[in-house]
Amino acid sequence: MRVVIQRVKKAEVFVNNRLISSIDTGLLLFVGFSIDDSEEDLKKAASKIVNLRIFEDNYGKFNFSLKDKGFKILCVSQFTLYADLKKGRRPSFEESLEYEKAQIYFDTFCKYIEMEGVEVKRGIFGEKMLVYLENWGPATFILDTQQI
Repeated sequence: MRVVIQRVKKAEVFVNNRLISSIDTGLLLFVGFSIDDSEEDLKKAASKIVNLRIFEDNYGKFNFSLKDKGFKILCVSQFTLYADLKKGRRPSFEESLEYEKAQIYFDTFCKYIEMEGVEVKRGIFGEKMLVYLENWGPATFILDTQQI
């Protein structure tokens, strides 16, 4: 499982020119699943993300988590995080989890975040989306469950 974590002042998701979800200060997550992922990976990632100390205190030190601050998450599925770019010019997606199972994992991952006491807004799984964000920092982090 890979998650691109972006600290934002604002983020919005549109589908067919219609606003689907938005948050103010919090985290925008782009989430992709691989064929090797398990439900345990979802649980670990959810806990890790909501407790990451990536928000500054009054001295500019990363001492607060999303949970500490009471901020929200906007979660967007993104299978392209498992694109293989080694050969040729067209990405291969052989490592990406199949659509149906990835949709279940996406919903389960969001539920694990909610079980941590954090509000989660979502894009629409499998849809083409326009994502607007105001990156705060800028601060972007990458989580790969194979590395935690």
